[in-house]
Amino acid sequence: MARIKISAVVNTRNESENIFDCLKTLGFCDEIVVVDMESEDNTKEIVKQFTDRIYDHKMVGFVEPARNFAIKKALGDWIFIVDADERVPKTLAAKLIEIADKNEVDFVRVPRKNLVFGHWLQHSRWWPDYNIRFFKKGSVDWQDEIHSVPITYGNGINLDVEQGTALEHHHYRTIDEYFIRALRYSDQQSKELIESGYKFDPVDLIKKPTGEFLSRFFAGEGYKDGLHGLVVAVLQFFSILLIYLKVWQNEGSKPVSERVFTQTWQSVFLEKFKEFRYWFLTSKIQNSKNKTEAFLLKLQRRLLK
Repeated sequence: MARIKISAVVNTRNESENIFDCLKTLGFCDEIVVVDMESEDNTKEIVKQFTDRIYDHKMVGFVEPARNFAIKKALGDWIFIVDADERVPKTLAAKLIEIADKNEVDFVRVPRKNLVFGHWLQHSRWWPDYNIRFFKKGSVDWQDEIHSVPITYGNGINLDVEQGTALEHHHYRTIDEYFIRALRYSDQQSKELIESGYKFDPVDLIKKPTGEFLSRFFAGEGYKDGLHGLVVAVLQFFSILLIYLKVWQNEGSKPVSERVFTQTWQSVFLEKFKEFRYWFLTSKIQNSKNKTEAFLLKLQRRLLK
């Protein structure tokens, strides 16, 4: 059998709408390995048009365990992780072949161009969205936790985003799709929080989701993504809220006295209002073209501390 240099690894679960467009961009790879998690549509039939390296894995609520299984099935010296809703441009394919041929690094962080509701998010903490996706077999291990950061061995590099080497990620297409995933992910994330020793604190129902919104929309300059940036920040707010609501639910939905709860929400709202005001003023300062106006805005911001 000819030497296999690059193995593409794809995990699937009901991806009939995505998988054809994904796999047709992987022709530069020496093999394609697909691990399917009990798809109920014709995903596997579509996959057979591209590869016979198809394996089954039990359905889990997140991809990491199945991803580790898929990597073990790959025969290549280099592994390229691709999601079914991602597409590989020719410029990226050429760059990965070049890296594999030179064989000078152990793993590569690849930027992703996230398209949410059909719009490329260039801010909102979603760009350049580096992910470790290309590596020598044995140099990267994923932990069996949702959205976990992989463990790496050896030397890594970041691909230059100016070279047009970003994975094209067709993320959420509809609001319904976002909430379906959020409901599924929040089950696992709340479980992992509890297992880590976290105990529910009503403060977190306000603090955590609001912090996520401020981080996306202001610190991550999501407002520069226009309405899409606002919508994504609001949806992320509800996504984080769901996680902590499920922790509360799993702990028995215990009540909190009215006096304690009133003191709690008043204190946290005041804290978050100041934080909101800080980022609001910061955005106005960044967009101000008048030196006097900018000075006065900075003075207002300083008084918030």
